[in-house]
Amino acid sequence: MSIRVGIVGIAGYGGGEALRYIAQHPEFELVYAAGESTAGSKVSERYPSVPSGIGDLTIERFDPSAVGHVQVLFTSLPTGASKGLLSQVPPTTKVVDIGGDHRYVDGWTYGLADVWPEQIRGKTRIANPGCYPAATLTVLAPLLVNRLIDPGHLIIDAKSGISGAGRGGGDSKFGYAECNEDLTAYGLLKHTHMPEIMATIDKLCGNQPGAGNGLVFTPHLIPMTRGILVTIYARGTATTEQCLEVARTFYRDRKFVKVTSQSPHTKWACGSNLAFVSYACDPTRQLVIGLGAIDNLGKGAAGQAIQNANLICDLPEEMGLDSVSLWP
Repeated sequence: MSIRVGIVGIAGYGGGEALRYIAQHPEFELVYAAGESTAGSKVSERYPSVPSGIGDLTIERFDPSAVGHVQVLFTSLPTGASKGLLSQVPPTTKVVDIGGDHRYVDGWTYGLADVWPEQIRGKTRIANPGCYPAATLTVLAPLLVNRLIDPGHLIIDAKSGISGAGRGGGDSKFGYAECNEDLTAYGLLKHTHMPEIMATIDKLCGNQPGAGNGLVFTPHLIPMTRGILVTIYARGTATTEQCLEVARTFYRDRKFVKVTSQSPHTKWACGSNLAFVSYACDPTRQLVIGLGAIDNLGKGAAGQAIQNANLICDLPEEMGLDSVSLWP
């Protein structure tokens, strides 16, 4: 029997990517679609390529009291828009929130699926990691757990495609003419993902409060549609091979993390739920460099949301996510 699912925010980039995965998922059946500006239209008007059964659904305005028939609800709303609404969703409906309102909130499980899958299984309220944290923490987790780096001295240089800002980004500065042939840093010293990264560093260090207080995180906007590349500078005396080996062991049974000796490319992950991880070290300078590449709409949003939904529904973790990356 199919599992009835719904998407709130279906017209946005995260919701649209969730729709793409659900359309090919053998167990998920989309029975509910919600959006604000697109309410009243058919799904096929927004996404002409979807199968007719999905395309015939009418997009509704989100009403938490109207989703009792939905078994799993994916929500992809701007930060600040979902907290009050999702508190009204019936407890019988499982929720995976792709937005940022429920990360490290009481009653919600942080859904870093490749690191803590067993903590996610059987839960009913999952807060999907942000896109930058998904890339960053996948690189850091093996090193922090094995105490190969100093968590108090981390510098993260991160670069993201424009789709990470959402549809239109709510600002004309994300238009083509503004972004093309341009590169800029933003969110300096106060990016919304910093508390989430710091809290997870504390947890990876054995619930050590303040372990990540020395974090420096600088995101950059790159004139490409998809992808995130993070370069992390840390202090430690490990060799490159030691870091690669602990990561291979840490992710030995994880299907979506690829540990590579090559410097990863964002295009390797395009259109997929994959994360690519690598390291380069100079022990004589106590320098450990970690590198990670993901698709910000895949592993950084909807791909990991589907992975989390598989876990809470006791399905094979890779179900509906086994497509290869787009190339070129």
